[in-house]
Amino acid sequence: MDIDFEAYIRGSEPDKQEKASAWKTAIGLQAVDGLQTSDYLKDIARKHIEGDISIDEAKNLIHGYYLSKTARTPKDEETEEADKVSAHIAKILNEQSFAFSVTGFISIHRRLFEGVFKFAGKIRDYDITKTEWVLRGDTVLYVNAEDLHKALEYDLEQEKNFSYKGLSMDEVVNHIAKFISGIWQIHPFGEGNTRTTAVFAIKYLRSIGFNVNNDLFADNSWYFRNALVRANYRNVRKGIEPDMSFLINFFRNLIIGENNELKNRYMAIDAPEEWKLEQYPTSTRQVPDKCPTTPLAILSLINTLGEQESSIKEMLTAMGLKDRENFMEKYLSPAIKGGFVAMLYPNNPRHPRQKYQLTVKGLAIYNSTP
Repeated sequence: MDIDFEAYIRGSEPDKQEKASAWKTAIGLQAVDGLQTSDYLKDIARKHIEGDISIDEAKNLIHGYYLSKTARTPKDEETEEADKVSAHIAKILNEQSFAFSVTGFISIHRRLFEGVFKFAGKIRDYDITKTEWVLRGDTVLYVNAEDLHKALEYDLEQEKNFSYKGLSMDEVVNHIAKFISGIWQIHPFGEGNTRTTAVFAIKYLRSIGFNVNNDLFADNSWYFRNALVRANYRNVRKGIEPDMSFLINFFRNLIIGENNELKNRYMAIDAPEEWKLEQYPTSTRQVPDKCPTTPLAILSLINTLGEQESSIKEMLTAMGLKDRENFMEKYLSPAIKGGFVAMLYPNNPRHPRQKYQLTVKGLAIYNSTP
């Protein structure tokens, strides 16, 4: 089921508008970690927006829903984190309180992931790396474990003492983008850093007088993460320096209300020329049965799958291909390995009703193509 958040935001009284905006953002932010919420969560969100239940009742119902499950499916494992964290985000975004401090930042992580991660609200004591799609498998260099608390303290103290007086709006936006980028690059937690940073950013901007629209985080959460990655990535050997332009465009849309184009493919490192083109094929590409593996082949498969579930036979038919082995090697396997396509029954690859669907990553590419 889907909720028409826009109908609530456009045509409801202020209380419902605020609740709908918070839920839309909370659900949308799960995409930064490739997660999707359940229909049950959406039903609970609708009841809260309508005023039938409080946010605390909504949280308790979601936690109870997963506690009551005696037989858990792979899909339950995938949606539990997204459902619980969404409810926690919605609650925080609807609150007026905000603490601009290291303790406040850590508290957001604890509250978001309480009952989800055992390390909720705990600074990591180990170093981390993360392979990034936008970096073609490379990683940003995050702050060392032993320096995390001091790094957070330093960045927050610098921002607390910074004066925006006399700055142009361009300078204000550039500074805010740089500040949020720096906080994210510290990456103080084992998981959940981007969602924590997003919630912190919304709360902070509101606290200093900006009436920010949460929708941008809801609709472009994966772009927000990739923009943070590009803002903090350097590879001297490849001649790549940190690029703040993508994140600045995001914040210009958020704070100034501009309409800069936010597309993930523009940020990809070493992207093939096909990925940079303004136009992508919108209909099925008729390609020979035997062709080299290229990103264009994966894009063709993404466009074919769209928002539906399809079997291998259905995909072959839709794409005008006949050679199943070649299709697996050149299209489907690379798409699965790249995180764009997933099995409906991942724990049983030979399931008789096996089908394939786009992941959140794949949907982001599908929805970004004209």
